[in-house]
Order: sequence, then C-alpha cells, then structure tokens
Amino acid sequence: MDFKLTEEQQMLKETAERLVRDVYDFESRNKFSASEAGFSTDFWAQLGELGLTAIPFSEELGGFGGTGVETMLIMEQLGKGICLEPYMESVVLAGGLIGQLGNDTQKEELLGGIATGELQAAVALDELNSHYDLANVTTTATEQGGEWVLNGRKGVVIGGQTAGKILVSARTAGDSRDEQGISLFLIDPAAAGVSRRVYATVDGRKACELFLDNAKGELLGEAGKAYDAIRYQSGRAIAALCAEAVGAMRTACDLTLEYLKTRKQFGVPIGKFQVLQHRMVDMISELERATSMAILAACLADDEDSAERSAKLAAAKFVINRAGRYVAEQCIQLHGGIAMTWEYNGAHYAKRLVMISHQFGDDDHHLEAYAAQLSAA
Repeated sequence: MDFKLTEEQQMLKETAERLVRDVYDFESRNKFSASEAGFSTDFWAQLGELGLTAIPFSEELGGFGGTGVETMLIMEQLGKGICLEPYMESVVLAGGLIGQLGNDTQKEELLGGIATGELQAAVALDELNSHYDLANVTTTATEQGGEWVLNGRKGVVIGGQTAGKILVSARTAGDSRDEQGISLFLIDPAAAGVSRRVYATVDGRKACELFLDNAKGELLGEAGKAYDAIRYQSGRAIAALCAEAVGAMRTACDLTLEYLKTRKQFGVPIGKFQVLQHRMVDMISELERATSMAILAACLADDEDSAERSAKLAAAKFVINRAGRYVAEQCIQLHGGIAMTWEYNGAHYAKRLVMISHQFGDDDHHLEAYAAQLSAA
C-alpha cells in the first residue's frame, strides 16, 4: 500500500513537528511535569491558537473536519516529545463523546471551547476493579427532583486535575457488568460533592482519583444507552494512542542509534559490534511493523462501528503494545545503566511506552478481544 500524505496533511505534520521541537526539550518537559498543572498551559494554548485542537471536529462546530489520519499526524509528533498535555483525553475522547451523545446546546457550549483549547476536558471511565472492562461500572446515578445525582469513585482520570469538565460513566440501571444501563454525565469538578486526589503517574504525567458524593451531573444522550458510544470513542482513542506510541518509539530508536555511534569500548564505537547491530535492526523492524498498524488504526478509526473495526483496532493495539515494550527494553539494554536514570531522557520514553501499553487494554486484553471477534465470525 502506498500511503502518501496530501499537501495539507504534510503541512499539518510539519506544524506539529515544529511546535514540539521548539517547546519540548527534555529540561522543559521536566519543569512542566513538576508544575502544579502537570503540563505546559502555554503549550496547550499554542495548540489551540494553531488550530491543532480543532482538527477532529466538523466545520459546523468550529473545527477542520479532520479524520483519524490527521489525528495520527498530531499524536505522533506529541509522542516524539513525550508531551504531557492531555490531547487524546480532551480532544479525541471527550470531544468525540460530546459530539456523539450531546444535544445541540451541549455541543455548542462545549465543543467550541475544546476546539479552541479554552476548555480542557477529561473522561472518567475506569474504576478500581474494572480492569479494562468499560461495562464494569459501579458508580451510580439516580434522578432526584428532576436532577441526576452521582455517587461512586473513578480512578486514573488523566488530566482530571485541571479539567474544566469531566465526563463520568455511571450506572442508571442493570447489574455492575451489564452493557445496558450505563449513562454518561458531565460533571463540574468544582461543584459540591466532587473531590479529587491528584497524584503523579509513572510516566511523569498527573492524574486524579475522582470521588462523587451526591454530586450533580448533566446527562449526555439517552439514559442507560451510553455504552456503545463509549466503546466506539474508545476505539478512536486507541488509534490516537497507537500513533503516539509510534512517535515515542521512533525517538527511542534514534536515541539508541546515536548512542551506539558515539559510545566507545575497546577503542571503537559499540555500534561496530555485529550483535548490537542486529539488536538495532530488530528495534527498527518492530518500529516499522508498529507504524503500519498505527496507519491501519488511523484509517479505520472514524469508520462505522462494526465487529471488523473492533477486531482491527484490537490487533493494532496488541501489536503496538508488544512493539513499544520491546523497543523500550532494548533501548535500556543497549544504553546500559544510564538508561535507567531519571536524568536521561531515554528512561522517560520507556516509561511512557509502558504506560501506553496499559491504557485502554494491555496486549493480553486485546489478544483475547481479537480472538473473540474471530470466533464470533
């Protein structure tokens, strides 16, 4: 397959690449990570000013009508810089859910702000025992006096510490693992009954646990009918994560190759040793395979919901999880002890790749999902 970018796509890629290169050097990233927000609010504003946060939205909603391919181009560049901003969580996932489930008023009020970067949103789908199962929801929502009241606890809400709105899945009917009976609500994190415990993640980001104690929520879509939209938009998020992983892998490979060319032992660069050359080739091979799967995921991310789409996204995430961990491990092995130190950027790429391999399902989860789709077919 000959996958060539259009002129507009190439310009988009170059814009994102230039922005990341100018802002996200390693020292700056460490400062952003240590800040109260956990990322650069200035960089987030620049993403909005350049229109990068508006790419996936339709022109009617103030966007550019981009597809999964355009999202892939941005996410890969963010992956190269292991950027901390919650682009996938706010723009791709939250924006997609609001666009699919929201009414006209909600879309008008929220998507415009997300598209310009003025509103940062987060999504709370995971619970302590859900283990990648989007239907395993014990947080409850009940209607009281014409208002929805939520009670429960959500975990690992990436970007939730700074979000202006948080989308929360809650059960309005059925048992804890039923796909039917799940609803989606908009929560104001500053409202009564909402509290957050903020913490740092292993890859230098920040997330929060969300506690809901009779917190008021605004229903998105029809009550009890949100699961299909959550599953569909999670597929778009998976495609975006695949692209980010490829960007991180590409930089990890570049760092490793440069190290092999400059680190000397016995008077010669260690890259002269054939066994290390073979391991470098293996890393590049895994990168190329992952790149092909990321392109596949991007091309079908916006397709209609189907078993075939779900199976291919599961396959892509499985391959990229395995490839990402392999590249991270080889990067560490070929660098030696320096790659394990916090002061060297290679360690941070490895941590991010490990984190991506667990977001929206690890390789065992997606292998099982792919096998289930084959059996059903």
